[in-house]
Amino acid sequence: MPEGTRPRLSLLRIVEMNIGFFGLQFSFGLQQANMGPIYAYLGASEAVMPLLWLAGPVTGLLIQPLVGAMSDRTLARMGRRTPYFLVGALLCSAALLLMPNSSALWMAASLLWLLDAGNNVTMEPYRAYVADRLAPDQRPVGFLTQSAFTGLAHTLSYLAPSLMASMVDRHLLGPSGIPEIVRWAFIIGAVLSISTILYSITRVPELPLSPEERAAIAADPLTPRATLSDIRSAIAEMPRPMRRLALAMLCQWYAMMVYWQYIAFALSRSLRGTADVKTEAFRDAALTAQQLGAVYNAVAFVAALALIPVVRRLGARDVHVGCLAAAGLAMLMVPWTTSLPHLAMLMVGIGLGWAGMMGNTYVMLADSIPPARNGIYMGIFNMFIVIPMLVESLTMPLIYGPILGGDPRNALVLAGILMLLGAAATLFVGAGGPASRAPAAN
Repeated sequence: MPEGTRPRLSLLRIVEMNIGFFGLQFSFGLQQANMGPIYAYLGASEAVMPLLWLAGPVTGLLIQPLVGAMSDRTLARMGRRTPYFLVGALLCSAALLLMPNSSALWMAASLLWLLDAGNNVTMEPYRAYVADRLAPDQRPVGFLTQSAFTGLAHTLSYLAPSLMASMVDRHLLGPSGIPEIVRWAFIIGAVLSISTILYSITRVPELPLSPEERAAIAADPLTPRATLSDIRSAIAEMPRPMRRLALAMLCQWYAMMVYWQYIAFALSRSLRGTADVKTEAFRDAALTAQQLGAVYNAVAFVAALALIPVVRRLGARDVHVGCLAAAGLAMLMVPWTTSLPHLAMLMVGIGLGWAGMMGNTYVMLADSIPPARNGIYMGIFNMFIVIPMLVESLTMPLIYGPILGGDPRNALVLAGILMLLGAAATLFVGAGGPASRAPAAN
């Protein structure tokens, strides 16, 4: 449907269309909060931890551009994007049910590949669905609402093991040493993954394609050769503002991967004075890391909504610079802060950064890409996320000992420095200004 003829949606409908994103991000939150400790319980060392997280960047790099391009050309009865939502959600639910029952490190790593494959099949078609469904001036509300749901989902997923501890003994372990409270949190995630997607696509279905759009897709049907050709041409014709986002994305996503992988280990040293993952002290530190993660995600939930009028007035780019700077300063201070109230205050900065990463970057992207290629460019843009993750996973094992001294607290300092560099790089992105002076795509 042409840009100017899209029906305007009420705020309630925009919220309902993003309920499915809540379930998707609940799954991601469980992964971020628990995979490091799960790997440690199964015998992994800190130095090789990033290699075990390769599933996310590799599956994202391979799947999301392909799925994004395929969804642009799909002519299914349910719509262009909806079939991908359903397949991805089913894969996620299966992996979430099996993950906490892993009996060996290879099993947990394999299930993470399945979980990330499901998440990636859903992710970019979902973002393209939001861009498809909303008029241009409603997209900031759509993407920042999506960011708010990310914050809410991660808050609850990070808190889920702590909440389950009120009903299940937190020290009760499964056969492989994985706490039972973690297993129940993953069961909740499996239910939410599929049920929330079904709610959204029922309440706010995709818009029907116009006869012209259907004819254009039919004339250039979905084939492997056409899909790969479309990806190549889209990369070659990538708008300049999108290209300029690459450096900022490299810095911020490398930093977040380091933070997720090492926060529990850093707190174990700074708060509990131990590096032994088999101890009750480490399990307590991991639970504290999850609770602090819930704080920064709660901040991200509130900030994403509060940023909507600010972004309209100042533009997504300048607001994002401030968000990343706040996150960078907080990460620099976390390793050396031993007071829980002070740590909770630092989570405000990280929450602002996370809200910006999940909302502002997509506002800048949507400002710069042609609407007819929303799906493929959303998929390609994911390469700006997964390549930094891949680089981090391959380089951290090389620098963790020689440069960072084998200390996870130093890894968080590195993350803070990279966040600040990401803020500086964002200043050079030529998109995401206030609506009155936002540049056209070129």
